[in-house]
Amino acid sequence: MYTGEKVRLREYRKEDIKAAQNYVNDSEVKRLLNPGIPYPITLEDEEKWVESISSTKNEYSFAIETLEDSKYIGGCGINSIDWKNSVTVIGIFIGDKDYWGKGYGTDAIKILVKFIFEQININKVKLNVFSFNERAMKSYKKCGFKVEGVLRQELYRDGKYYDDILMGILREDWEQTK
Repeated sequence: MYTGEKVRLREYRKEDIKAAQNYVNDSEVKRLLNPGIPYPITLEDEEKWVESISSTKNEYSFAIETLEDSKYIGGCGINSIDWKNSVTVIGIFIGDKDYWGKGYGTDAIKILVKFIFEQININKVKLNVFSFNERAMKSYKKCGFKVEGVLRQELYRDGKYYDDILMGILREDWEQTK
């Protein structure tokens, strides 16, 4: 487990599955996460996903749990690693809306980035965020991420086209902020 000021990153557990399914099927959460068609995930699919998590792949998934009451509130992780170029892509979601805008996601990202730079020896961490997700962009900037590019009108959501913002942080930038 990796601990910050508000949350800890830990392994997923069977008791997280139902809450995880509810979180990712919430229309507001799904709107922020998935660039594809926002189709519901079944309980069986969520169970298979949790069972498939393994640290032997180039993906690492963590449950996000509050420090004050050990409540599972979302997840984050490494979606892919390019070992040759020392670059990784990450993602995060806070599924429990009671914890939105209160620094829990920012704390989780800080812990994840520290894990990546200090334990995996990666040089660059990057992510994508939809242009309408201003709360997330603000959080990523607090963690030291910079906008590196914009894929214009890449996402069709709610009857409109939106940009997909590419953000990244280099190890050298992170080392100056810690």
